[in-house]
Amino acid sequence: MISMVPMFKPALFLLLTIFAALASAADSPTPTTDPDSMQAINAARAARESLPGRAHYEKACAVCHNGNVAKAPHRDMVGLLTVDAILNIIENGIMKEQASSFTAKERIELAEYLSGEELGQVRHTIPSCPKTIAYKESAATSGSNWGIQPANTRTISASAGGISSENVSSLKPKWTLAMPGASRMRSQPLLAGGLIFLGSHSGIVHALDQDTGCEVWSFQASGEVRTGIVLDDSGKAPLLYFGDVLANVYGVDARSGELVWRMRADDHPNATITGTPTPYKGAVFVPVSSLEVSLAANPQYECCTFRGSVVALDGQTGALNWKTYTIPDEPRVTGKNPIGTNIIGPSGAVVWNSPSIDSKNNQLFIGTGENMSSPASLTSDAMIAMDLTTGKINWVFQATENDVWNAACDTDFPENCPVENGPDFDFGGATIVVETTRHGRLVIAGQKSGFVHAIKPKSGELVWQTRVGRGGIQGGIHFGIAASGETLLVPISDMGDGRSYPTPDKPGMNALDANSGEILWTTLHEDNCGERAGCDPGISQVVTVIGDLVIGGAMDGAIRAYSIEDGKVVWEMDVTTAPHPSITGDVALGGSFGGAAGPIAFDGKLFISAGYGIYNHMPGNLFMVLEATR
Repeated sequence: MISMVPMFKPALFLLLTIFAALASAADSPTPTTDPDSMQAINAARAARESLPGRAHYEKACAVCHNGNVAKAPHRDMVGLLTVDAILNIIENGIMKEQASSFTAKERIELAEYLSGEELGQVRHTIPSCPKTIAYKESAATSGSNWGIQPANTRTISASAGGISSENVSSLKPKWTLAMPGASRMRSQPLLAGGLIFLGSHSGIVHALDQDTGCEVWSFQASGEVRTGIVLDDSGKAPLLYFGDVLANVYGVDARSGELVWRMRADDHPNATITGTPTPYKGAVFVPVSSLEVSLAANPQYECCTFRGSVVALDGQTGALNWKTYTIPDEPRVTGKNPIGTNIIGPSGAVVWNSPSIDSKNNQLFIGTGENMSSPASLTSDAMIAMDLTTGKINWVFQATENDVWNAACDTDFPENCPVENGPDFDFGGATIVVETTRHGRLVIAGQKSGFVHAIKPKSGELVWQTRVGRGGIQGGIHFGIAASGETLLVPISDMGDGRSYPTPDKPGMNALDANSGEILWTTLHEDNCGERAGCDPGISQVVTVIGDLVIGGAMDGAIRAYSIEDGKVVWEMDVTTAPHPSITGDVALGGSFGGAAGPIAFDGKLFISAGYGIYNHMPGNLFMVLEATR
């Protein structure tokens, strides 16, 4: 059985000060000033720094990975990988030459120091497929991109998905995978060529048989694959696109798992990719974000220098077509914090979400995060339209002004907290494009403030906005909304973050009229968490429309199907009540449903991912295929 408890996690040096909470739009760290918590954090930090691997790191790695070399990922980014993944990189990967002077024992010590995990945990493997099982060019795909459609509406018809209110109650597990070496499941699967393509915490992309889960091939990326996997079959070979936590973008042959191209989307040491790349007409559009916001918890860190961007690549070669920053001005020194460390800005406005496509107007849409350091920009917490051909910014709609925030705020280390001390109201979830009777085409997105905004796609003019949730650092809308025709389906998290708000939390599911923003129905979740640590009734994970249902997993470990007509829960399953036998021979552990790995339906099967072992949520490593009676 896979051990889900590392030896002294959280173990990243600076990130220990904020519960190892490398912030994302939907999962910013929850601050702490509790003396007992800080004592435990400092103890874990001291334990890590006493490991023998520290000396090896200082000898061969620190000169590049302490932030001194732009193209080298920061040490804390490397620490997001599992111990197995780091060891593989320094023994067989791109760091093999740099680690060549170390003995086998020293390489293990280095990997343990960087990851905060002890090598030797049992890692079960996925059974290999017979050679007769392979990628089939003629087989159907589950969608053209992460959002199923280029408009990101995440709509799967009853005929394509094979699931509706008539048979959803018949769903039964077909097979289950305990993802090896994982405590979180963040990569949305792609169904294509008769296979499942699935990224992992360990950085491995697996090609699995849809019927049995056996493995056809695997590909080792340089870092954790948080993005979904998407397919482009318009060229000579069907290519898979995805990104990793170190900001590498990949083009991999779907038939063989062979690397065709790889490029790094940004040279910043803390750059990362969380939103899934969007393929469209031979190009692939990549959202670029950063975890630098967490480093600001160190008062001696010069915060901050990263700017969000979108990168457009040639899909067949990975060559750069254009790159557009969300903040046009380069960061500069603007002052000093109370202990004399430089303040650098503007920064932030990162892009956590997968771009949606407006083919009619030849543009794409993204949402941005907060600024990480002063001064505030006009493009943070904003919806932005960019020209598909040139990357030119057509318009900006800023939903929340002066939102400048980083991980130093509300902690015992406030020196780097900006004077604005903003609410951290990112656009974590993706924009969607909806055709309406009253207004024609609209681009719509939900925000961590709890608001949903509808914008005219050509002008950027606000049409309506509706507050659905309370909002907060882990509140409001996290990883995205969906649409069924002119009905918007809006999940709300509203997880507590230690702050006080004037309105009550509203965890659950909602339906809105896309024409007016009127709330059609609300289904609130009761708190049934009891004593389960990391459990919460809210919905963080993105949801999916399947037939006449909207299906979404919550942070309490339950996945539910709601009637789009009235919001009634017509089916639910709690994946945390018992371990699930896995095709690997051990058991899969359910946990919180979180991130952008929303449920996918295809040919009467429902594919779900559960486990979110970061940011105070329940860990897990479950990938499950359920099948309905037709």
